[in-house]
Order: sequence, then C-alpha cells, then structure tokens
Amino acid sequence: MNAFANFTDRLEGKVRQQLAARRVGFLLGAGASFLNGDGYPLATQLWERIAAHVPGSERADIQAKLDEGADGIEQALDLLDRGGVEDMPHRHSVAEAIGRHFSQLRPPLDTHGEFLVRLARRTDLAVPVFCLNYDPLLERAAEHRRLRLVDGFIGAEHAYFDSAVFQGQTGTIQRGRRYQQVHWVTGDVHLFKLHGSLGWYECPTSGVRRCGFALKIPAKTKRLMVPPQYRKATDTTVPPYAALWSEFRRLVRHGPGPLNRLACIGYGMRDEHVNAVIENGLARGDFTLMIFVKTLVGDVFDRWSARQNVIVVTENRCSLYGESGPGHPDLWSFERLSCEV
Repeated sequence: MNAFANFTDRLEGKVRQQLAARRVGFLLGAGASFLNGDGYPLATQLWERIAAHVPGSERADIQAKLDEGADGIEQALDLLDRGGVEDMPHRHSVAEAIGRHFSQLRPPLDTHGEFLVRLARRTDLAVPVFCLNYDPLLERAAEHRRLRLVDGFIGAEHAYFDSAVFQGQTGTIQRGRRYQQVHWVTGDVHLFKLHGSLGWYECPTSGVRRCGFALKIPAKTKRLMVPPQYRKATDTTVPPYAALWSEFRRLVRHGPGPLNRLACIGYGMRDEHVNAVIENGLARGDFTLMIFVKTLVGDVFDRWSARQNVIVVTENRCSLYGESGPGHPDLWSFERLSCEV
C-alpha cells in the first residue's frame, strides 16, 4: 500500500471515529447550504444574485469598489465604511437584499433531512449545531422529517425569542400504579444561528420575533441578519445574538458541559470573531477540531493544519493531527458527511 493510500485510510478512519463519538458539535458555513448549486449561493456568487435588490446609489458604490479590486462584497462594504459611530446604510441594504432573494428560494431538503435524522439518533441529550447561514434549510428539513429542533423561539405566527429554551430537556413520563419515572429524550437538535436568519426581526414594542421564512417582516421592524462586514463582531454583542454567542463560547471554550469535538462543515475559516472562540477551544487538552471544506486558501490551511488536535479535509490537501497528506475527493462535502455523522 503506498503512502498516500495509507494516509487516506487513516484519515477516513479517524474522521469516522471522531464523528461517532459523544459530545460532538457542528458548525455550518455557506458550503453546507450550496448543495452543488441547487441550494443557496456562495459568497462569491452573492452579489450577482442580489445586486438588483440593492437601491441604485448604494448598488453603484458597492459595484465601484468591486471594480476597483475588492475581494468580494464583504471587503467592498468594509472599504465603504468610514469607521464612524454610525455605520453606512449599504450593509443593511445588502442584508435586506439577501433576505428578499433567499425568501424566493426553495432548495431540496433531502441532504439536510438525512443529516438531522442521524443527529436525532445520537445518545447525547442535545446536539448543538452552530450555523453561520441565514437560510432556513435546517428548520424546514426538521419540520419535513418531524424532528425536534430548538432554535430559541417559542410560538407560531410571530414566535418570540427566549434563550431559556436551550436550557430545557425533553422527557417522557412512564406511569405505573405506584410510581412514575421520567425518561429523558436524546438527540434533540439545538440550532444556534449566530448571524441571524431569514424570518427574524426586531419589533420596537414586542422584541425579537420570528415569522414565516417566505413572508415579509412586518412594517416598522428591523430584519435580524448580520450583514457581511467587519462590524458583525460588534453586532453579535446585542440581543438576540449575545445569548447565542454565549452558548457558543460555553460549549466550545469553557463549559459547563463543553464539547469535546467540533466539526466545521462548509466554513472557510475566515471570520475572526468565530475563529477566536475556536482558538480558545483548541487550548483545551480534550478538544478536537475537524474542518471539512472544498478549499482553504494557503495561509488559512497553514494556520490550522499544523495543530496536533486538528483534522483538515479539503479537495486538494488534508491534514491529520499535523501530518499533511493528499486531498480527498468527497469527504469534505456536506452531502458525504450528512451520511457519516
């Protein structure tokens, strides 16, 4: 057996072992919602999809920065920001445009449904899924498969946010003639949408709410989707994001009840406010990070691949606890991983 084949076998075996273990959390980036072009657009495709929904003058400003060489819409918005106390309107117009475009899309739910079905079979009381995406694929897939998913909201038409629901547990009561016994239900998925979501909005009088994903948010309310720009690190310090990020830090960094493994799927490892939490988790001796993404730019791959408690899987190259090896044809993809968890 040649060295490359041996590395790939060991990589697949270790990934399988880590994903099957307990105390695993998942972090999903845009690559997990792309679905080979049948899902939601990647960052590199976003501007061409939403530009028509951005007001004319702001659209022209953003396009000018892109024409001057800005590396995508996020950098274009950074360059337009003057750094004052009040931010520029461009980023909020972009968030609104993303919301309008995404609300029109209805991608297939099969892959996310399979992912959630497998998580629901796990023996942990709750399985945390941290999501950086705005789309409702997980929520719709859970409903389609009739699975329990806790996202911090309670209610129906205009659900209200209450982070205390993440502290609850689901149980069934077995009653006898002289006793009753509680059996805790395992495999509940706890979904933390760290950058907000389609359907989330803030009302001046009734607080943080969630309406139907395809519906317009009510008049005189604010859409709760953190725009792609450097100010998002500050945006996440206010409700409802602060409670979601507190849970992210608790589970990855310090506990109580911290995770032992975090599988990042479809995330290019470029958001420093996310990476800071992950870096703190890696300082623990009992924590393993797994990164599954089609490509990582050179400096990003180098940053994570040398770590002794990190596994990196991409199409072109991989790393197993600091040992570099060849890429993998599909182990990085959400479609493959949805059948492995």
